Amino acid sequence: MKPSRTPAEAASADDAHTYRMPLPRLTLNQGVNHGPLDGAWWPRCDALELELPSLVASLELDRGAAIRVTVDAVQWPDAPRTVMAPGRVITVERTGSADEARTITLDGDTAEHWALLVVPPGEPAHTAARLLAAAGR
Repeated sequence: MKPSRTPAEAASADDAHTYRMPLPRLTLNQGVNHGPLDGAWWPRCDALELELPSLVASLELDRGAAIRVTVDAVQWPDAPRTVMAPGRVITVERTGSADEARTITLDGDTAEHWALLVVPPGEPAHTAARLLAAAGR
């Protein structure tokens, strides 16, 4: 009789030290004529190094493509210059532009471009849900 294995023993060596953030809380606009924003994102915390990999993965940007992210310097004053993600490095730029307050933009090597409203992580759930729903219209 074989001894039973625990889930940790059954995991591959590649998965042994991997942590993935849950799927991002994200709403994207439907259709092509949606205005200046492509949707809204409600991160769970203000640590971009934890949040960006799952956001980039959910937007299905070309794997291996260089990704440049622009964030609001007021909202993300301690944003790292680069974030490591599976198969890529994400370059982070901070902007002080009033036009980009409370937004994040993601640009890929190709024509990929996303502009998202950022709902602050500490926003109450009912307010965040309303903003996410409005952004998805």
